[in-house]
Amino acid sequence: MSRSSTFIFSWMCFGFAFLYIPIFVLIIFSFNNSAIISVWGGFSTRWYYELFQNEQIIEACLLSLKIAAISATFATILGTMAGIAVSQFQRFRGRLLFTGLLGAPLVMPEVITGLSLLLFFVSLQELIGWPSSRGANTITIAHITFSMAYVAVIVQSRLTSMDKSLSEAAMDLGARPFQVLFDVTLPIIAPAMISGWLLSFTLSLDDLVIASFTAGAGASTLPMVIFSKIKLGVTPDINALATLIISIVGIGVFTAGYILHRQKSLTKIIR
Repeated sequence: MSRSSTFIFSWMCFGFAFLYIPIFVLIIFSFNNSAIISVWGGFSTRWYYELFQNEQIIEACLLSLKIAAISATFATILGTMAGIAVSQFQRFRGRLLFTGLLGAPLVMPEVITGLSLLLFFVSLQELIGWPSSRGANTITIAHITFSMAYVAVIVQSRLTSMDKSLSEAAMDLGARPFQVLFDVTLPIIAPAMISGWLLSFTLSLDDLVIASFTAGAGASTLPMVIFSKIKLGVTPDINALATLIISIVGIGVFTAGYILHRQKSLTKIIR
């Protein structure tokens, strides 16, 4: 192995260790019997039992999953429509302004986005009486607002690389624009839409700042509950919760990798 390869390999190992050793330590201490998070008191699963007995965390988890699923679905629909409009319709009045507004949530600080949405909901409440109070609905609308921008970018990039001759051939054969959209365009960009949905779902689950601005009394998402506990001192049940989340994400990643590997193997066999 050359000196340059050794140097690159060493830095790669350092980078992976920097990222994953704290995660492994967290997983190990989730089985700690001690109530003090930094002191090892023996192996135990007591904190997993206490985690599932904690109604506050369970309710926050269910609320976060509900908000993430709804916001990801609507963000995918609206983001796909926006991506198609920007990619397929090159000439329409206000296209530059529309593209700028679409990309603004990608570069806007979350604090600014959360504060502007809070002022927007307060103004609406004073003008038309809706929303009557901030809660799950306002958090969902806020997550749709910034998530659809990510979906639009993903869909737009997929449409840019799509062979336009396919839709042109369909129209030459007598297909109408809506038929081309549903029979040709949407099946081609379906992987991008799925990727956008998963990204929106993840962003919604992970969001703390925007949710804190747009949430009200009795509507606390899982990141908000975890952050409030951290301010008072981390308890071992948070380690157990983090370990479960890491396990679910890891299973999903390995499953996706296995499916992709099998698809590549089947493709080689067919060829």
